[in-house]
Amino acid sequence: MDLGTIETLTHLSQGSPEPITGTESLFPSATEPDSKIPKDALRTSLRASTIDGVFATIFSNIVGGVLLSNFLVELHASPVEIGLSASIPMVANLIQPLGAYWSDRTRSRHMYCYWIYTPARLIWLLLVAGIAIASWKHLDSHLLVQWTLLIVCATHLLGALGSAAWLSWLAVLVPRRLRGRYFGIRNSAASLTCLIAVPIAGVIVSVYPRGTIEGYGFVVFLGIIAGLVSLNYQWFMVDVDPQEQKAAAKVTDEKLVSAANPQPVTSRINSIATLPILQDGNFLRFLLYFGVWMFAVNLSAPFFNLYMLDNLAIDVTWVTLYNSLTAGANLLMLIFWGKLVDRVGNRSLLLLVGILVAVTPLLWLGTGANTLSLWLWLPLLHILSGGTWAAIDLCNNNIQLGIAPVKHQASYFAVAAAIAGVSGALGTTAGGYLAQFTSYGGLPGMFALSSVVRLVALLPLVFVHESQEHSIRQVIKSLLPSNNTSDSFRRR
Repeated sequence: MDLGTIETLTHLSQGSPEPITGTESLFPSATEPDSKIPKDALRTSLRASTIDGVFATIFSNIVGGVLLSNFLVELHASPVEIGLSASIPMVANLIQPLGAYWSDRTRSRHMYCYWIYTPARLIWLLLVAGIAIASWKHLDSHLLVQWTLLIVCATHLLGALGSAAWLSWLAVLVPRRLRGRYFGIRNSAASLTCLIAVPIAGVIVSVYPRGTIEGYGFVVFLGIIAGLVSLNYQWFMVDVDPQEQKAAAKVTDEKLVSAANPQPVTSRINSIATLPILQDGNFLRFLLYFGVWMFAVNLSAPFFNLYMLDNLAIDVTWVTLYNSLTAGANLLMLIFWGKLVDRVGNRSLLLLVGILVAVTPLLWLGTGANTLSLWLWLPLLHILSGGTWAAIDLCNNNIQLGIAPVKHQASYFAVAAAIAGVSGALGTTAGGYLAQFTSYGGLPGMFALSSVVRLVALLPLVFVHESQEHSIRQVIKSLLPSNNTSDSFRRR
């Protein structure tokens, strides 16, 4: 997993509820309806979801990331084509609202996800077949590049149609009080899987007796099997009926509105039930932050490896080692951040860690190819990036879980993902364009610009509200060991 991957991960396979407009919650105590799922079934569902995430990680890292890039390089793909393979997943998120619309009209989250993700994974068999045909008939490698890009486009378009439904499904299954801890554990399991699976897959590709291209075809076949195994574990998860979910949310709204104002109940329920996202000021402020943030991040994130390999002329062995440090730090910090989020909330932690993440590109300006940078500065930068982005990813997902209304959560998630995808793609395009202007600083100048825009992106987040939020001062106190010790002493 490279640094660009770590920095652009949004983990939008988790969900979010609770409507807030302006500065006050419409229903301050309103959450998703009380779960009627038995505890044993809930435990089984969460365990199955974690295992599903492990096998899905194997599939996604084989058909994307460094292995796919290496395959395209072996086929002599142009930089534009390699860039397309990275931007397609982000642009595909534009159709997430359509998937949310369709999924909300079904009777089963499970069956909708099953019929979306099964073809999205089986379609990669076409690439396996294409590689086999190319090896027998010696087809033009450029034709195989185009075929690969079409498959990438198809699989991510299908995945975008299912993302909001999956998010909404998990939003119901994961209890609010355990979301930080559970997703921290789930993401840690996925990170550990990535840390093990990607190097193994890379070795298989490099030592495959019939060459790296056919080796990648063999690894893709193994990845498809892993993807189908992950879908099998979804059968052990309790299904959710979107129609029953909306009906339960409507009953909750009626009770709360009646208690608050018993006179004009009908008119208020109708206005709330039809509340469009454009009237949800709190979520719009989050979207403004999220869109600018993803643009700012992708201005620089995809180019850190290029900076080391090209500008600093560092050997690829070192770069690979640094990226492993990033993945390892991400893995170790996920559980810590998950437990902290359950205590202090998401917004304040996002602001605090976000400032650190915002200034990180500036720290790259002090690096070089000298001994100090190779052995100390660059390793510390990668560890810092891995640890801080574990918090950013987790909090971005959880804050959506806390501020989107139950009845419209799928459409809210879809809009957020679409904005993130378009903003991220625009950021990557703008970053690649700006990096060419060496007279204006090239990559270092673009890193500095990215830091400035990241800091600007945090401003709308100051005005976002979530339930049970804590101040930045309280978050800092909870991070200080001395404060925890004194609290423990006072309790005694």
